[in-house]
Amino acid sequence: MNRPFSREFWIRVLLLLLGLAIAHLGVTLFLLTELGSDPFNVMIQGLTRTVDQPLLTHGRIHLLVSLLIVLILLVADRRYIGVGTLLCMALGGPIIDLYSLWLSPLIRGDAPLTLRLPLLVLGCVILAFGMTVVIRSEAGTGPNDLVAVVISEKLHAPFGLTRVLVDLCFAGLGFLLGGTLGLGTVICAFVVGPAAQLFMPLSRRLVESCLKRGTG
Repeated sequence: MNRPFSREFWIRVLLLLLGLAIAHLGVTLFLLTELGSDPFNVMIQGLTRTVDQPLLTHGRIHLLVSLLIVLILLVADRRYIGVGTLLCMALGGPIIDLYSLWLSPLIRGDAPLTLRLPLLVLGCVILAFGMTVVIRSEAGTGPNDLVAVVISEKLHAPFGLTRVLVDLCFAGLGFLLGGTLGLGTVICAFVVGPAAQLFMPLSRRLVESCLKRGTG
């Protein structure tokens, strides 16, 4: 990313926020179907049940694990951490709460599976697109996605495959710790990564186009 607080810096941050808003719309659709949590949150759920301390709620453990990932990467390779990483950590929860307020009257957990299943898949696809905009903005990557981004770049492996393997590890660990798997967890693990891989070139072109117009 260009020097702090330059025009390019602000364009990249705005693109990241756009991607964050899109991604969390997908997450909200996913959660409201009540067909299972995403793999990362299954792991957090398992940790919450294993620790079983009133002060360590799901949200607080989620934040602590995210901070741990960020700290590890600050030591290993700080170029993956940016102002956008902190924005993702701070704004993700409130964005989902806002979307849930708007959408919960329209999407009910007791709705037929034939309605909830397409919404779940749509949520995964929207999440994947928003995630790639965040990644390609290069203003910082959300903590949940950092693991897959770093592994894929370090090993020169396809992001889609890496994301699937990371999600399966999260889900498996969460299940062993006592987290609850669902149909949505499995679908998310196998859909989000490959969908993101397909969206990467589109998101790159979107970011480059916005930067060209904004700084030209």
